[in-house]
Amino acid sequence: MMDRHTGRPRGFGFITFADPAVADKVLEEDHVIDGRAVEVKKTVPREGMEVRGVSKTRKIFVGGIPSSLTEDELKDYFSSYGAIVENQIMLDHVTGRSRGFGFVTFVSEDAVERLFSEGKTHELGGKLVTLRGTLMNENALISQS
Repeated sequence: MMDRHTGRPRGFGFITFADPAVADKVLEEDHVIDGRAVEVKKTVPREGMEVRGVSKTRKIFVGGIPSSLTEDELKDYFSSYGAIVENQIMLDHVTGRSRGFGFVTFVSEDAVERLFSEGKTHELGGKLVTLRGTLMNENALISQS
């Protein structure tokens, strides 16, 4: 964490783990950063505070999709993580060509957690694609990185 006024480190920080078992393991061990022993404690976000990137979602954004990839191939790849409700590669309305991004909606939030546990960059159609969780707002799509 940095001081807003001075820009200097405040001497503490936070880490959010996707798997509570990993957090418990971290608490059991001693840690040294830059030669200094650090104290590790478990904390819970205050009510009303959103934990960045941890909000539950069933829908993901997939960016950097190769133009040769089909919607069936997109579905085949992601279905290994869980059942899919909907998948779509966005097309240019004039040319009909892929715009290089799309969306996949899973039946469960657990599928997204399994997917993200392997990272937010995956190889698809011979190219690295970037994944982000999304939440639908009445007026806009909100992305969570």
